[in-house]
Amino acid sequence: MSPRKRNPENTGLPKRWKAEHGAYFYQVPKGQEAAWDGKKKFRLGSALHEAYKVWAERLGSQIDVRKIGDLLDRYLLEVTPAKAPRTQLDEPGYVVQLKIPFGHMRLQDIEPQHIYQYFDKRKDRTKDKQGKLKKDRKAKTQARQELKLLSHAFTKAVEWGYIKAHPFKKEVRLDKERGQKSRDRYIEDWEIAECLTLQSRRKRGSVKMIQAYIRLKRATGLRMSDMLLLKQADAKEDGIHVKASKTRNSTGTKQIFAWVDENGVDTGRRAPWDACLAARPLDIAPWLFCTDEGECYVEKNGRTTNFNSVWKRFMDRVLKETRVTERFAERDIRAKVGSDAETLEKARQILGNATIRITQKHYRRKPDIVR
Repeated sequence: MSPRKRNPENTGLPKRWKAEHGAYFYQVPKGQEAAWDGKKKFRLGSALHEAYKVWAERLGSQIDVRKIGDLLDRYLLEVTPAKAPRTQLDEPGYVVQLKIPFGHMRLQDIEPQHIYQYFDKRKDRTKDKQGKLKKDRKAKTQARQELKLLSHAFTKAVEWGYIKAHPFKKEVRLDKERGQKSRDRYIEDWEIAECLTLQSRRKRGSVKMIQAYIRLKRATGLRMSDMLLLKQADAKEDGIHVKASKTRNSTGTKQIFAWVDENGVDTGRRAPWDACLAARPLDIAPWLFCTDEGECYVEKNGRTTNFNSVWKRFMDRVLKETRVTERFAERDIRAKVGSDAETLEKARQILGNATIRITQKHYRRKPDIVR
């Protein structure tokens, strides 16, 4: 007898899960109530990522992996918790989408054409006002992330001994659509100078903070998250000590941005650091960049909503009150640092990239001069 079809709101959820009344519940198997506070129906949480976290803590690795849906559940239990907070927030939603077409399939049944079919249908899932499917860039980007997770899950399946070889690794190429270009915005020196001329009525506050932020980022090339996670204590006698948050669990990159170079010449990092300290709204906060309440701009879920708003308001003023006519993103400053470095290897070293290929592809935007 085939199992009863699940309600639409429960599609993609793990076995014995049920979504109702704005929360997720786990229907405890008979005889296991003691491990779930004596309850037959255990409330996991109102948010999907919170529910998975509670489920992982209670269940551990007790999953019998037979189908792709089971594999994805184990991936969320064991692999996702070691990732960045923002990734932990996003991946449960990716798994829900992946389970719709793949959850019932055996691990051995998936083939490369299934990946292409999923990508084509997923990127066209958004509907316009007439109800017709249309291409959506955000949907396509999310589809790539979902398939990236699926590929890594099968890599773990090989490691865990469920299959002998990855079924579609190096067999699928989701190339960019024709005409779509990588971001190539290069910020000129005069544009940075214009941003720094913006006047503020206050000695401290958002304008002074963003200007100091730009100066320090030009001197270090750090990612936004690493910039916003800097603390006063990271400034040592020899320089600024940084452990990249994005590679914390992979390459574990550690860097020291020295105050002076090997010849004892000032590297120009001390003055921007002091400017960042002076622009803070609160002196007692441990963070180099903080809100008016002294809190870190990086939220617990990894988002930077408040800082993004401050940056947008700053750029609105730049476009209105200076000679700059083209908006640039915060991440474009990091690309400028990589582009202005004397050599490709020097750029890779400053940015802390794992390979030169990454540096060349994403951070070298300045045109080459042919003599």
